[in-house]
Amino acid sequence: MKGRVLVVAGSDSGAGAGIQADIKTVMALGGYATTAITALTAQDTLGIHEVMPVPPAFVARQMTLVLDDIGADCVKAGMLGDAAVIEAVAAVLEAKARDVPLVLDPVMTAKGGAALLARAAEGALKTLLLPRAALLTPNVPEAEALTGLAIADLDGMRRAADRLLAAGARAVLVKGGHLPGDVVRDLYAAPGGAVEVIDGPRIATRHSHGTGCTLASAIATGLAQGLAPLAAIRRARAYLTEALRNAPGLGRGHGPLGHGYGIG
Repeated sequence: MKGRVLVVAGSDSGAGAGIQADIKTVMALGGYATTAITALTAQDTLGIHEVMPVPPAFVARQMTLVLDDIGADCVKAGMLGDAAVIEAVAAVLEAKARDVPLVLDPVMTAKGGAALLARAAEGALKTLLLPRAALLTPNVPEAEALTGLAIADLDGMRRAADRLLAAGARAVLVKGGHLPGDVVRDLYAAPGGAVEVIDGPRIATRHSHGTGCTLASAIATGLAQGLAPLAAIRRARAYLTEALRNAPGLGRGHGPLGHGYGIG
């Protein structure tokens, strides 16, 4: 195994998204995943039915112990829940992982619509974690919430990326899956005007739970293994595409991906 990825995120009892999807993704790509769980969720493919937050001090304790003992080559942050957890995570990153790249997936809502980040916590996310992000990976609704811009096309994605870079993110990947069309376009932007549009086919399936978590963790694994950002993104997108194509077809709602395709 090469590449240690510390994942800070919520648990999904249905194992399609969250910590469970993150672990499967990191392992499938040859990395080693450690975790700091921010919340327990009771959920299935039909949605999130209950959330039990983890106390911020315990989130920080998990992170600190892992970083002191095992270390990390990349940190991936997903569902954080509220401002107190964001503050705790930021404090540990400052003390223990200042030079470790952070992939920040600003999880705000679940695929079924449940809120996963308190509205009052958006300011803390933008102030405390966004400037630490080596890569920020919002989808279109998240980019709209973080910037206040309406995004209807590639030009809107570019404007949102520029605003997020101005807010301190070192690089941004605005994911275009929420926009219509047979081709999914993601826009990567970095300071200095570097922009890359990455196209891929839209996979027609209802088994797409956890795509954001999976992509961000796959990118984090690539960065942990020494890949350049665009190389990590392209490999992650290829992995996600095949995981969608190989979904096991479980559940009555938004089913999980086939994270372990090709294994066994």
